Formats: sequence, C-alpha cells, structure tokens
Amino acid sequence: MSEPDERLFFLLQRAAHRLRTAADRRCLAAAGITTAQLGALFAVHDRPGTTQQELARALGLRESAVTALVGRLTTAGVLAKRAHPREHRAVVLELTEAGAAALEAARPEIDRFNAEVRELLGPDGFAGTAAAMDLLARWEP
Repeated sequence: MSEPDERLFFLLQRAAHRLRTAADRRCLAAAGITTAQLGALFAVHDRPGTTQQELARALGLRESAVTALVGRLTTAGVLAKRAHPREHRAVVLELTEAGAAALEAARPEIDRFNAEVRELLGPDGFAGTAAAMDLLARWEP
C-alpha cells in the first residue's frame, strides 16, 4: 500500500474544487444560486446593513470582485443596495424577499451536504477538519 499524499496545498485545492463543484450543483438546483453567491447572502443576512467593503472583508475577497458579485446579485433580485446613511460614497446591502427565500431554499441542501461530509469524515474527523480549516483561513503567514 502506498503512503498517503501529503502535498497539503495540492490536496486542499483538489478538495475545495470537488466540494465547491458538488455544492454549487446542489445549490443551483435548490435555490438558483452558487455557493459564492450563497456565502454573500449569508454574510448580508448575518450582518444587516453591511457595506460592500465590509462584505469583501467578510468573504476574504477584493472589493472589485465583490462589486461584480453584488452586481450579479442585485440583477438577480436577491440583494438590494441603498445609500449609506453617513458615508456618501458607500452603499448598504440588504437581502430582498427573494434573497431570503433563496437562503431558505438552499439551507436543507447545505444541511444534507454537511451531513454527508460529516458521515464521510466521522464526527471527530469532521470537527477536527473544521477546526483546522478555520485556523488556516485565519492564518497570516
């Protein structure tokens, strides 16, 4: 039997691609949105009145990428922009009714997906992997 592959970055990339592809397929079928769009909607849901700059920080993306993402989400009618009450150049992001409905439609599929991954990894493996991914996501080398 061969030794397990320990090229961590390579394995992370492959796993992320496989997980994102599977989750995107499910989210698109259930709610008509991708996981990237779902992440933005959850961030706005969790922090009502967030700005695009704050959303970029929350998602770990460049502001230019978030501008394009927000544009697609507003065009789709799941996110709305309004003028910031104190900062004239900023906009505040809010979920629309369609955005809230998309989150609700996606939740059961995300729950099923997480349950399948938890079963694959086992309870300790899932918790350990989640903790390790959280550490890596916060790491500043």
